[in-house]
Amino acid sequence: MTDANDPLGRIAEALQRLAPERAETTEWLSAPAYLWTGREGRPIERIEAPPLALLKGIDRQKEAVCQNVARLAAGHAAHDMLLWGARGMGKSALVRAGVLAAQDEAPGRLALVQAGTDALDTLPALFTDLGAVERNFLVYIDDLGFAEGDTHGPRHLRSWLEGGIEARPANVRLAVTSNRRAIVARQMAEQDDPINPRDVVDDRLALADRFGLALGFHACSQDEYLDIVRGYAAEHSLAWAEADALEWARRRGARSGRVAWHFVVELAGRAGKRL
Repeated sequence: MTDANDPLGRIAEALQRLAPERAETTEWLSAPAYLWTGREGRPIERIEAPPLALLKGIDRQKEAVCQNVARLAAGHAAHDMLLWGARGMGKSALVRAGVLAAQDEAPGRLALVQAGTDALDTLPALFTDLGAVERNFLVYIDDLGFAEGDTHGPRHLRSWLEGGIEARPANVRLAVTSNRRAIVARQMAEQDDPINPRDVVDDRLALADRFGLALGFHACSQDEYLDIVRGYAAEHSLAWAEADALEWARRRGARSGRVAWHFVVELAGRAGKRL
C-alpha cells in the first residue's frame, strides 16, 4: 500500500485504477467465428446460417460468393466482396452460409470475423493480429454505411482495399454488405454541382469499385418469393397456403427472403413448433 504522505504514489495508484485492463490474447485457431470487440476477438462456437439450398432467387450471387470464399479457405487468391442491394434478400445469410460450406470442405482453414461498424478505426489492430496467424480469415462488416460528410471512414476503407500502409494482410479478405452500391449516402444536390456535377458521385462509386467482387441483390418476384417460402416450409415440415403467403407479403409491402422467413416463423408458431 502506498504511503498516505506520498502524493506521487497516490497518483500512480489512481492512474492504475483508471486504466482499462489489457485484453487477453485471442486464440485465433480455436473457433469457427469471432466477434471483434475493438480490442479482442470473442470466440463464437457456431455460425448460424440457413442451408445454401434454401437461399433461392440469388443463384448467380450464391455461386460467386461460395467460389470466392472457397478460394480464400484454400489459401488461393480471393477477392474482397461487396454485397449490396435490397433489404432482406440474403446478403448477410449468404456470407455466413458460404463460410460454413467452406469450413465443411476444409475444416479449420477459415474463420469468420465479424466487426461492427463502430469498430472500423480498430481494424488495423485486427489485421495485425490476423496477419501473424497461420489461418485464413474473412472479416465481415454487415450493413455498412457512412454518414453524409464522413470522409474519415471511406478513406480508411479505400486504404485497406488498395494496399495502403493499413491494408489487410494476404490471409485476410473483407466482406461488406450495404443497402447502397456506393455505400455512402448520395444527395441529389451533388448532381447540381456547378463546377463538375459528377465528381462527388464518381468518387463515391469508386469506393465500390475497390472491391474485386461486387454483387447486386434485387427484390424478388412473386414466384421467387413463393419458392423461398416453399423451401423453408418443406425444410421444417410446415403446411402452408399460397394465398396466405401472398397476403403476408402484401401486408408488409415487400417480397423478400426475410419476409418469407418471417411467414415461416408464423406458420411454426401456429403449428406449435419451435424452429
